[in-house]
Amino acid sequence: MLQVPANRIGYQVLSVGQLKILQEVISLSVFIPFSIIYMKEPLKLDYLWAAFCLLGSVYFVFRSKVPGL
Repeated sequence: MLQVPANRIGYQVLSVGQLKILQEVISLSVFIPFSIIYMKEPLKLDYLWAAFCLLGSVYFVFRSKVPGL
């Protein structure tokens, strides 16, 4: 299973905010397909908007790590 490196090693490389955003992205990346495929939930447009919000949060939290942004 995918896990967030929130131990001492992960905290030395990423900030607390970055670890939290990474945790949310991993959780929803696993949960949304599970809820659609296994739980037979209908695919909603809200999932797309949530994905855009997560992409925006990833951009703003990690932009200091990427040179040129």
